[in-house]
This record gives sequence, C-alpha cells and structure tokens, in this order.
Amino acid sequence: MAYVNPSGEFTRDQRYISTRITADGRDGYPVEPGRYRLVVSRACPWANRAIIVRRLLGLEDALSMGVAGPTHDPRSWTFDLDPGGRDPVLGIERLQEAFFARFPDYDKGITVPAIVDVPTGQVVTNDFAQITLDLSLEWSRYHRDGAPQLYPEALRDEIDEVNQRVFADVNNGVYRAGFAGSQEAYEKAYHRLFDRLDWLSQRLATRRYLVGDTITEADVRLFTTLVRFDPVYHGHFKCNRQKLSEMPVLWAYARDLFQTPGFGDTIDFVHIKRHYYVVHTDINPTQVVPAGPDLSGWLTEHGRAALGGRPFGEGTPPPPPRPEEVVPAGHGAA
Repeated sequence: MAYVNPSGEFTRDQRYISTRITADGRDGYPVEPGRYRLVVSRACPWANRAIIVRRLLGLEDALSMGVAGPTHDPRSWTFDLDPGGRDPVLGIERLQEAFFARFPDYDKGITVPAIVDVPTGQVVTNDFAQITLDLSLEWSRYHRDGAPQLYPEALRDEIDEVNQRVFADVNNGVYRAGFAGSQEAYEKAYHRLFDRLDWLSQRLATRRYLVGDTITEADVRLFTTLVRFDPVYHGHFKCNRQKLSEMPVLWAYARDLFQTPGFGDTIDFVHIKRHYYVVHTDINPTQVVPAGPDLSGWLTEHGRAALGGRPFGEGTPPPPPRPEEVVPAGHGAA
C-alpha cells in the first residue's frame, strides 16, 4: 500500500462521513447511551484524541469502545486483538464491514476513529475533528460529574484558530514531510512544521495550556502528535531538526499532559511504533520496528505547575481507566 506521493506534495483525503450524532437527532442519529460504539486504534493520533476526550468526559458507560489492532492492510483496520479476531459487540472482523453496511460502494478512506450504530452495524461517522467536539457538546447529558469544559463557549474562536494552525502545520505537517515524494515538497513541509513548533514553544513559554488556563480541545489535538514525535516522526518521517526531548518548552508541556490522568494512560507506544514502521512499507520496506527511544523521560518532573493554570478548571480528574481499557503492561512509559 503506497502512501508517498511520487509527484511531490502529500495531500490528505479529507472526505469524511459528515453525519453527526446529536442531542436532537437531526441527522437521524440521536445521542442514546449504549447505542453506539467508538472504534479506535491506539496507534492512530486522530483516534487517540477521541480516546482521551471520552475518558476525560467520563463517557465510558454511554459509549462503548472497540480497539482495533495497530496494523492494517488496504482493506482496513482489523479486530485482531479480540478473541477470534472479531469485535465482541459488532461481531465484525474488519471496520470495513461497518462502512460497507451503510455505503456498499464506499470508495473513501476507512479510517479511525469511527462511530458505529450497534443495532444496524452501520458506520455513522468517521469525521475525527467533529467527533470530539460533539462528545463535548452533544453528549453533555451523559458526562461524569466533574467533567471538564474542553470546548468552552467563550474560548471557541481562539481554540478554533489555534487548532487550524496546529492541524495544517503540525498534526498533518508531519505527514506532509513523511509522505513527500520530492525534496522540494519535503523541505517545504519540514520548515512549516518547525516554524510552527517554534511558534508553539513561544506561546507556551509563559502559559501552561494553549488557550485559557485549563486543558481544552486544543491541548488534546496537539498532544497526540507530540507524544508520537520521538518514537516515530523524528526518524520515520524525517522530522529531524530536533527531537521533542530537545525542545525544552514543548517537552515539558507534553510531559505535563502525559502525567495528567486521561492522557498518558491512553498511550500505547508499542502499537504506535508497530503501526508506522510496519504499515508504511514504501518508507520502511524492511518493516523493522526500532527498539528505542528510551521512554522513561516521560515520567520525569516537568515544572509546568509553576505557570499556574487549573488542569480541569472547576472539574476533577477522571478516575483510573477501566481494567478492560488499561494499556497493556510494558506498552507505556513506565
């Protein structure tokens, strides 16, 4: 399966299923606890956002979660982590089956995160950017007591502006560098990426979080790229001006979030490395997965509390992850 654009610049296919699950059910899919299943892979940064937001908001009882394995073939993500290779709720072997159940001629990317309607077995949406916003806004009736405000109304314009810049130059920027098919396209993406990381370092030098004084959607979106930077993007995607661990402000910021309940306890470094180095055979044809880097630094003191801020605002940290959703031993930073 080819990812590199041989003609030069990588362009992400952003044709997602725009159907939304809303409190009023205006798209035909009302919010109903127990009706839907969030399908993710811990390897994927876009899916990782949904895992974090679901956990911060305490939606485990309302929205179940299926975890696909870290690798896939051209036909899509598989449930090879589950007994018999089938998702225990949906009864399917591949996420592809849920997409084809609703759209038999579906010709776009079969991506995670995706939300599936359990009664029909049909995919509802894979619009990753909207999914997390809707978990905050449309599912609020089912949030846990003490759930944080990740998309507060007074800060939405600023959050949206930061998210747009971070998506274009960082979240997607690492892919634009990694999948570039020409030197010119690669260097353009490389410089955009590190110029934006420098901007973020400057922004975060005097404030603990990206927008306001609490964790918001903006921090979730940046974190899932930063946590993959040294294990994957620095080498595999040639984003090698510096490692994250060599950028003092961003490294401290990322460690602060990693050590916050709901962030680091969702991270599976084994799955992350296996996905990128095994699936992207046009970049890494040997499929050899690096043994490093040393991950113990993620648990070291970060000093960010001195900047103030209240991680959860008026809310509280989420409880520990449920036993069935704990990252396997040896897959984290400990």
